[in-house]
Amino acid sequence: MPYQVTLQPSGHQFNVEADETLLEAALREGFALPYGCRNGACGACKGTVLAGTVDHGEYQAGILKDEEKARGRALFCRARPLSDLTLEVKEIGAARDIMVKTLPCRVEQMEQRADDVMVLKIKLPANERLQFLAGQYIDFQLKDGRSRSYSLANPPHDDALLELHIRHVPGGLFSGQVFSAMKVRDILRLKGPLGSFFIREDSDKPMIFVAGGTGFAPIKGMLEHAFAAHMDRELVLYWGARARKDLYMAELPQRWAAEHPNFSFIPVLSEPAPDDAWQGRTGNVHAAVLADFSDLSGYQVYASGAPVMVDSARETFTRSRGLPEDQFFADSFVYAADAASAAAG
Repeated sequence: MPYQVTLQPSGHQFNVEADETLLEAALREGFALPYGCRNGACGACKGTVLAGTVDHGEYQAGILKDEEKARGRALFCRARPLSDLTLEVKEIGAARDIMVKTLPCRVEQMEQRADDVMVLKIKLPANERLQFLAGQYIDFQLKDGRSRSYSLANPPHDDALLELHIRHVPGGLFSGQVFSAMKVRDILRLKGPLGSFFIREDSDKPMIFVAGGTGFAPIKGMLEHAFAAHMDRELVLYWGARARKDLYMAELPQRWAAEHPNFSFIPVLSEPAPDDAWQGRTGNVHAAVLADFSDLSGYQVYASGAPVMVDSARETFTRSRGLPEDQFFADSFVYAADAASAAAG
């Protein structure tokens, strides 16, 4: 039987199953509570049980003292409900509320999804988790002091592994290593989370997502978060690529469209191959949005991909379709070759 949890001071409510931790249920329902390790070792998730009772679970000695438990304190990453609960906790409202960490990580999975796209999944040490907002990115810290930036493609509630979509850039220092020498169990170093590309949840406006190539990565995380949080806002994804093979996860948004009535998916190819037998939309992905919407004044737009696409979308949407400038949010990928100092998205 699920129990009802009420968060104070926000008044937010969600259900938690008896075999779930309070943190697991909150993240599943889209509520961003503070956390660190998720295994009772750091104390970052500590809050107060104002009403009800919990099973405190197992945690490292010294992280939660007996006198704290007597005052109602609990580690939400380990505590499970024994009744309906009222909890006092400060919810994460913006990126500034999240601690940036530098951590080692291990390559756990590698899957090449296209000629030039590798899906990389990395694992943090057992006593660490990375709290982030869907759409943010991390920096890989390279041995020569440089760094490369990649967006997180998984949502915050599904963070056992961090997912990254790596595009192979000719001459790219890091992406070249990924495609030529990297192997499972290699050790890397990351810093994050970083960036301000995340859903503004204080709005009820419908959202249009515009992805170019691997710009799909952060938008994937954002949409999976939106579905987990049961957002009922209209969600439209335009994903642009050169040819059909470059839509390297097309089956995923197609499945979302079948499962979520408020979501629709429009793939757009700029140069479909003859054997693609493409019957869908063609041209530039931002032009497809322009063709479908005569007025964007009541929308939010989240765009991710190459700078030329992002800049074109920003200019045309605001100038000719009435999109307020402060309702356009972007993650512009700048790809870095060996001699460049910029980061690659």
